[in-house]
Amino acid sequence: MAEDTHRAGRGWPELDRRGRQALAALIPDPRTLCAAGGKAAEYRQQYAALTGSPIGSLPLTQPGAVPALFTRARAAGRKWDALGFRERRRIILRFTDLLLALRDPLLDLLQWENGKDRGSAFEEYYDAVQNCLFYARRAHRILRARKVPGAIPLLTSVTVRYRAKGAVGIISPWNYPLSLAFSDAVAALMAGNAVVLKPDSLTPYSALAVKSLLLRAGLPRDVFSVAVGSGRALGAAFAANADYLMFTGSTAVGRSAAAAAGENLIGVSAELGGKNAMIVRADAPAARAAKSAVKACFSSSGQLCVSVERIYVHENIWDTFVPAFLAAVKTMKTGVSMDWDTDMGPLISEKQMRKVNAHVRDALSKGATVLAGGIADPKNSGRIFPPTVLTGVTREMDLFAQETFGPVVALYRVGGDSEAVELANAVRYGLNSVIWTGDFAAGRALAKKLETGLVNINDGYAAAWGSVHAPLGGMKDSGLSYRHGREGIVKYTDIQTVAAQKLMTVSPPPHVGEKMWAAGLTAYARIRRKFGI
Repeated sequence: MAEDTHRAGRGWPELDRRGRQALAALIPDPRTLCAAGGKAAEYRQQYAALTGSPIGSLPLTQPGAVPALFTRARAAGRKWDALGFRERRRIILRFTDLLLALRDPLLDLLQWENGKDRGSAFEEYYDAVQNCLFYARRAHRILRARKVPGAIPLLTSVTVRYRAKGAVGIISPWNYPLSLAFSDAVAALMAGNAVVLKPDSLTPYSALAVKSLLLRAGLPRDVFSVAVGSGRALGAAFAANADYLMFTGSTAVGRSAAAAAGENLIGVSAELGGKNAMIVRADAPAARAAKSAVKACFSSSGQLCVSVERIYVHENIWDTFVPAFLAAVKTMKTGVSMDWDTDMGPLISEKQMRKVNAHVRDALSKGATVLAGGIADPKNSGRIFPPTVLTGVTREMDLFAQETFGPVVALYRVGGDSEAVELANAVRYGLNSVIWTGDFAAGRALAKKLETGLVNINDGYAAAWGSVHAPLGGMKDSGLSYRHGREGIVKYTDIQTVAAQKLMTVSPPPHVGEKMWAAGLTAYARIRRKFGI
């Protein structure tokens, strides 16, 4: 972590004080919450992305300790599952009450550890609250046993049941360390599973805050465990020992996680990369679209998997939308703050700063033009990359189709919807897309042509992301399976069909030959076809 300490001592003692106060309020003894630490454990020093100051050192989970960790979780999960939905709901709602009561220290810790502005931190916090409320109140309805028609009406009684998988492994990213540490976990917990979470190495404290508050809410200790360590060290052990694997991160690592899960014949869910596009139609309300685009592009400093990195603007509205967008971008306030006075904070690390800088430098060297922002100086910027808008980005530039994951967006002038859709779909990712239009019918028709799991009409991402009743996932190289909605909890279960047969079996009776049985079933199928049965 030495590369990320250059800002230490630059003069944010008040922010460090608030961060440490939040840490003390939420996690009195962080080391005791780390799984498989022990007295002889190896420790890692953690730093605050916001200020560069040290937060503390945490014991690392060793790969050899992972099998026993999942064994304990599986045993605890069986008892947790046996409690039933009502008791699980009571504990998760008590946890939600703690989230609501401790909002400000949670935001302080999240900002201190991750570096994002307070508005973006609140969005993340509120997403965790939303998911808790949804699954606490809906899980029993989604997963209750249900009757379905059987093979022979009246004679075959069929029940579909949902059984907890056991111990779910979750590998969560640094960009949303609170929300994605628990929004996936709460569905697994309400389904009756135990969870072993491996947060990203840059942001373990947000996950430990979740663990601490769950214990306060009454969750049995081994039902939710936090393993601290790198994905390189622990990823294979997670795939080898989990009963189901949930991964959020890059497409490259997601491929490896999916391959490992397949090798071990366990299910896997993955939310991966994105190169998300916004289409601004000729009939779009330019002022509203421009203001919304700022949030869509630069929320969480552009380090949001569903943020917009490409905007396709109809030529008839270009001269209205682009000046309005640039004016809004140039008024953005960036800085190091835990208050509501900034629009964008620093990037998470020097590594991320170098990547964003490299994409912009490559584009400029090949002919792109900067309309706002530009290249940052890592030594003087405090890892704050300016909100950057480019034009003239072409296919040979890295910025064209590779995920930047930073506050950089490219503008393209298009002649109509067909051209915009073709360009929007011309990347290997398919996570989120945005349509701005004054005609909802036209917007919905256009949405059907876009190859993305999410389409937001007249909103950047929050409309779809915040609709937790609906599934959220990607197409193409942007992911497997879904979070949110019914799909987001059913994936954490094994589905069992129980068929009870009355009076006779679904096979020829002793006195009926195969030929006569086949003729009878064929006649029955014809009757069903004729009468729509």
